Amino acid sequence: MSAERSEQMKRFLESAGWGGATLLPIEGDASSRRYIRLKANGHSAILMDQPQHAESATAPVDASPEERRALGYNAVARLAGADCARFAAASNYLRGLGLSAPAIHALDAEHGFAVIEDLGDDLYASVIPAGADERALYAAAAEVLATLHAAAAPAVLPPDKTLHAYDETALLAEIDLLPEWYYPVALGREASEAEIAEHRALWKRTLAPALSSPPVFVHRDFHAQNLMWLPDRHAAARVGLIDFQDAVSGNHAYDLVSLIEDARRDVPPEIADATAKHYLAAMRRQGTPLDEPRFREQMAVMAAQRNAKIAGIFSRLFKRDGKPRYLEMLPRVWGYLNHDLQNPALGDLKRWYDRTIPPDIRGSSRPRATP
Repeated sequence: MSAERSEQMKRFLESAGWGGATLLPIEGDASSRRYIRLKANGHSAILMDQPQHAESATAPVDASPEERRALGYNAVARLAGADCARFAAASNYLRGLGLSAPAIHALDAEHGFAVIEDLGDDLYASVIPAGADERALYAAAAEVLATLHAAAAPAVLPPDKTLHAYDETALLAEIDLLPEWYYPVALGREASEAEIAEHRALWKRTLAPALSSPPVFVHRDFHAQNLMWLPDRHAAARVGLIDFQDAVSGNHAYDLVSLIEDARRDVPPEIADATAKHYLAAMRRQGTPLDEPRFREQMAVMAAQRNAKIAGIFSRLFKRDGKPRYLEMLPRVWGYLNHDLQNPALGDLKRWYDRTIPPDIRGSSRPRATP
């Protein structure tokens, strides 16, 4: 951390009433965001430190794809960048639904700092291996999604943050990550312009039905590393929610498949199936039933889109950012994607992947190119 950034943080903590706190860094993951636990006078909170960076621009809701591309990838893919105020707005919206997002105690959006409620350390990814009831925890997460989907996506997260659409432009930009980054790692060569164009065209056609569904609030990273178990709370509030700053307005299936096709851990098929059934039953009970065959098809499409994107992101984290541990997760991601591609709605894409990325190469954790 630069001396200037350190001084900004010090001033913020003093103004927020945490100037004398003990600072305990929390291990991070793939983003530039940093979290620090604050301890003072028997109380604790979390400092979110999101440094400003060059590609932090967002785009107006009515910006054209060309205007978004001019602002950079975050604007194209509808990512929040360094906008702490968007995190705060999403948190307040979720809390308004009775869900357990962290309360915002202090915010300096200009410099990228926030002091937020400390929800503890009991991530799903930690408590399930330690013996927690996996089926019950995943059922509770499904109830969170039903709560989120009881109403249409809000146009604005109060006071003034537009909930952007997870639209064709964003979804295709994510899809492009696979040929851009996975190809060089897996095949040892760049993707041709013709391959990129055909891949995008096939995805554009495949995504069209899912994009026509009425949109709901989409967390976007709804998986075991971002869910916390809070057993002393009740109903859906037993699930703590974090890392939702990139929330968008999108398809019902997206967060569910993020949960049950988790890139970072194996979810037993019987748990995945029970979770999907629990979600559909919860939607029926609250009076917002879904057409199950159509929804199952959209699950396959959105899961395949997400897994193709993740194959690209993990390859980028290895090749560009020097983080080889992400290659170890590629076999799991491709296992999901190969399963998703069996759905008839993805038939054309399955044939494309079979032709361009041989099945014996998919999911290898050994790169064919040097980083």
